[in-house]
Amino acid sequence: MKVADLSVQFNSTLLQKYDKPLPRYTSYPPATQLSSDFNEHNLLAIIGVGNYKQTPISLYCHIPFCETPCYFCGCNTVITQNKAFAERYLEYLARDIEQTASLIDSKRTVHQLHWGGGTPNYLNLSQIEFLWNKLNQHFSLDCNAEVSIEINPRFIDRNYIYVLKSLGFNRISFGIQDFNPQVQAAINRVQPEEMLFDVMDSIRSAGFESVNVDLIYGLPYQTLATFRETIRKTIKLNPDRIAVFNFAYVPWLKPVQKNLPVEALPSAAEKLAIFHMTIDELTNNGYVYIGMDHFAKPDDELAVAQHQGELHRNFQGYTTKPESDLFGFGMTSISMLNDVYVQNQKRIKDYYRAIDQGKLPIEKGVSLSRDDILRRTVIMELMCQFCLSQYDLEEKYHLGFDLDFDSYFSSEICELKALEADGLIKVFDDGIEVTPTGRLLIRNIASVFDTYLTRHGDKPDGMASLRSFSKSI
Repeated sequence: MKVADLSVQFNSTLLQKYDKPLPRYTSYPPATQLSSDFNEHNLLAIIGVGNYKQTPISLYCHIPFCETPCYFCGCNTVITQNKAFAERYLEYLARDIEQTASLIDSKRTVHQLHWGGGTPNYLNLSQIEFLWNKLNQHFSLDCNAEVSIEINPRFIDRNYIYVLKSLGFNRISFGIQDFNPQVQAAINRVQPEEMLFDVMDSIRSAGFESVNVDLIYGLPYQTLATFRETIRKTIKLNPDRIAVFNFAYVPWLKPVQKNLPVEALPSAAEKLAIFHMTIDELTNNGYVYIGMDHFAKPDDELAVAQHQGELHRNFQGYTTKPESDLFGFGMTSISMLNDVYVQNQKRIKDYYRAIDQGKLPIEKGVSLSRDDILRRTVIMELMCQFCLSQYDLEEKYHLGFDLDFDSYFSSEICELKALEADGLIKVFDDGIEVTPTGRLLIRNIASVFDTYLTRHGDKPDGMASLRSFSKSI
């Protein structure tokens, strides 16, 4: 496969023109298409196919608890300082793991393991070890597996970090959001600069292979000048990967955001200037723009995989691991198999009830059609490699025997002409290449192939669903 030009070019006029709510395409179809009408027998059948093919496995554990709310948060969390809740949750999480593991061939290997939340380090060390041992009791972890965990730097010390490393975690991620004290106070996430550098020092001392930090632009009281300071301090922190997310103010979906001083949110023009500065500062200081909101050092696995045309994407974001079956454990977690996606119960009591009844704790799901799988490949290639080989696609899905690319995607090709005219893409006889300008609008380009948007986007229910998505910039 041809490797696209991986440089990036900022065009404020085009960014403003195309700035609209769109899926982030960590999956296709997007998670908004999951339905309660889903039949779990479809999931069982696909697990059987994975067992037969010995498909690699990716595991995700959702720890929903946080001691205090972060007012910007869009995650599925349970806010409580009563640690007894975690003890009971772990009991059910263990049963969830046991129940699902009984359906999976024990010879299948785990290539990726991730703990997210919430706050995974809400658990004490004995609870961390309990969950770690439970997973290793039922699954075979590859010696080169990517094993990662999210932490809240306000509730961790050096000993805890060393224990995580000794267990087998090799990647770690923590949220900074912003170094500015006024911004931190407004979002209820006060974490002094000295503490953040101490946490990073402990992580480096423990020997973690990779460290990711998260920033958010668009928060109250942020300005171009203050966020430039945050970016420069982050560069000094020297993480391997940096995610810079666009804050989505959606209080109708996340009521906790009503605590934010809405009058202090930066204007659209200020946000655009912040985004431009962020790209310039990070790329001028050695980070590679991976795509969407992710940056990595040139020798990081993400940057290397993208340069080689081997980058992938799933519900956990960008990854270097090959296509695998993702199994999610815990409330709200999502499992993503080849042509089935399912999400666990969102309410903790419903999650407990399903497990007590001996059922898989599934709330909703979707079975993918052949068209879904084909379009998923197109979207993920564009999202990850910034180019698409028409020949590779036709060969993989045997389109040439019954329908070629140009015929199958005739309406999409017509729609792409407008994007090409604006300089976002180049369309060739043998494929599509995203330009340096288009890389910043990759969600818009990918959305051309999203039939769920074109099917519902001009209807009232479709517009309601768009309110679930953040804007592309």
